[in-house]
Amino acid sequence: MSRFPFDAVLFDCDGVLVDSEPLTSRVLAEMLTECGWPLTARQAGEVFLGKSVAAQADLIEARTGKPFTPAWLDEFRARRNIALERDLTAIPGAPAAVRAIHAATDGRIACASGADLLKVELQLRRIGLHEVFAGRMFSGQDLPQTKPHPDVYLAAAASLGVDPTSCAVIEDTVTGTTAGVAAGATVFGFSPGGPFHSSPEALRAAGAQVIFESMQLLPALLAGHSPHAFA
Repeated sequence: MSRFPFDAVLFDCDGVLVDSEPLTSRVLAEMLTECGWPLTARQAGEVFLGKSVAAQADLIEARTGKPFTPAWLDEFRARRNIALERDLTAIPGAPAAVRAIHAATDGRIACASGADLLKVELQLRRIGLHEVFAGRMFSGQDLPQTKPHPDVYLAAAASLGVDPTSCAVIEDTVTGTTAGVAAGATVFGFSPGGPFHSSPEALRAAGAQVIFESMQLLPALLAGHSPHAFA
């Protein structure tokens, strides 16, 4: 029985559990610059925040004037994975918060990401959380529609046997918050500042009911809020 007023807690991955966006944006900026669309890592982060690269194929083709090919995407993922394996770190406080929430919910947590599943698994292994989420990692890219559509959160809730409206979703981008709200969940918007997370104002406008700045605060925040308090 959960010690929280939520039946399950569903986490985004990038920017919530792992500080991956600066690394991914750097690789993406390098490769898009090589293709004729000059971008800095910060600019790439602003354009692609919360969005999968594959889902932005039309934009990439329009700005580079070159076809978006499977080979290019494979190269991006390979170069990205090298950077993640070498330099990835956890969001401060995230591993401890996840373990506390895992214990408080009797294991009813899941990771529901818009990224490809290989990336999700690589990152969770890197920060020591793979076993905590084992069997409960989901990618929107494996479903009919990825974020901002709710498919990945609906799939995660279904796998845990819970109603999505009784779930808390932890997100840091407008795209992901939109997906969580569309699933009917209560969205907690993580906004620690900086260019690689959406602002508190943007998250709230997208439907996040709670805004917080530190992952260390999350277990207490979850314990203190009802899924129906904001209806």
